[in-house]
Amino acid sequence: MILVTRINGAVFALNPDLVERVECTPDTVVTLVDGTKYIVAESVPEFIDSVRHYRASLIAQASRLEPEPAISSSSDLDSELEAKVLPMHRKER
Repeated sequence: MILVTRINGAVFALNPDLVERVECTPDTVVTLVDGTKYIVAESVPEFIDSVRHYRASLIAQASRLEPEPAISSSSDLDSELEAKVLPMHRKER
């Protein structure tokens, strides 16, 4: 989520993944994919920088996550798969 400021000074969080477009008319108007529009105090370049910073922080955070350890033997893989597979019973017609 990014923080944006309404014209009246109220700050709110906005999911940048839902933004369809941002226009300068002369106020900055943010249009979401569902058609909702917000007029915000930030300029279009400031808004774009906020979205870039948000997405860069997601990538940086994801790169710091530790990968799961690799499974070394096939017998470990078989026992792990057996533990997760549930039998499905079909209904008789």
